[in-house]
Amino acid sequence: MKQEIENNLPSAIDFLCNLIRYKSLSGAEIECAAFIYEQMAPLVDEIEKIPLKQSLTKDPDYSTPVPDLQYEGRFNLRLVKKGTGEREPVLFNTHIDVVPAASDAAFEPRVVEQHSVFGRGACDAKGQIATLYLLLNLLKAERIQPKGDIIIHLVVEEENGGNGTLAAVRRGEQAGAAIVLEPSALKILPSVRGAVWFRVICRGRSGHSGSAGQTISALKQAIEAIDILERYHARLLNESRGIALFDAFENPMPITFGKFHAGNWPATAPETAIFEGVLGLLPNKTRFQVMQEMEDAIRTNGNEWLKQNFQLEFMYKHDAHVLPLDHPLVGAMTAACKKTGFEPAISAMVASCDSWMINNQLKIPTVVFGPGDLRHAHTIDERIDTRQMATAAEVLLHFLLT
Repeated sequence: MKQEIENNLPSAIDFLCNLIRYKSLSGAEIECAAFIYEQMAPLVDEIEKIPLKQSLTKDPDYSTPVPDLQYEGRFNLRLVKKGTGEREPVLFNTHIDVVPAASDAAFEPRVVEQHSVFGRGACDAKGQIATLYLLLNLLKAERIQPKGDIIIHLVVEEENGGNGTLAAVRRGEQAGAAIVLEPSALKILPSVRGAVWFRVICRGRSGHSGSAGQTISALKQAIEAIDILERYHARLLNESRGIALFDAFENPMPITFGKFHAGNWPATAPETAIFEGVLGLLPNKTRFQVMQEMEDAIRTNGNEWLKQNFQLEFMYKHDAHVLPLDHPLVGAMTAACKKTGFEPAISAMVASCDSWMINNQLKIPTVVFGPGDLRHAHTIDERIDTRQMATAAEVLLHFLLT
């Protein structure tokens, strides 16, 4: 089996390099998705372009970190490889979109020492698509028919909140198990934290620096709000201790402040200050509880002006997902790793991804698994080890045939 995978690996590497060349940012995935359709159609029994509708923006779980996205002409891909019917279908999910890069050079792939591919999306998650491409090539070349149908969702907009998977979930799907391919360094991740992305708008009373007694700086109000949210996070983290798998991490649900804007002149107290960030959450809290508690924290602990002069908005709202460690899917994936030749680590994912919608909303038992290391995702030197791609493809093959 390993030799057959090795024989098919070069074409998967070429496929990955071609994927990287597409600048498939959220909202700009059409050309990349069309290329995938063309390349993967011969490897499956069915392939569809599933159109996306503008009405998706009205869904209560729709995410808006990227404003004003249009959906005319855009689509997800749904692929099916028929099995023998001996077991329920298996759903694979991963994403076509990537985050922005510092320069266009990131979209020129580089292969280093024959086993490391560098470029935007190499790790997150075009390397995952290439792993599925390798798996499908192997099934076709060796005329292997899995025990159940293989369903593959290749979706848009995972990076800005999972709107592609949201569209797929609303359309419906039935499967006995799901594997969301993300860079897990070949660890099996049955627990995935949730997150909320937030925007806080603080208002002040603008004026000249010489009128200090009459002005209220929105910037200073925002700094106070940040401090309040930092203290809320510390309390939430303390309340979230004792949850299996997550306790291995010092801070599995961090708060990050990523954007801040205030004012337009050094000598003027600004009227408005806006900051944005993300707060992780574990399964002891729902996204709605955390959203309300953030609001309450500022409303309760802010100064008298701040309490009445801030607005809290949420652009992205994910719950955590947890699959019990004794679930058959975890056992089957563990057995597949052992057949491949290694003892897998079972851990938690301390980032958010689309798995919660499949596990929590479609009620399909789900784990996250894939080649690549999350440490390399979104970085200036994003990369994936193609030997991990080969190993992941072998694991998935054993899983499908068990």
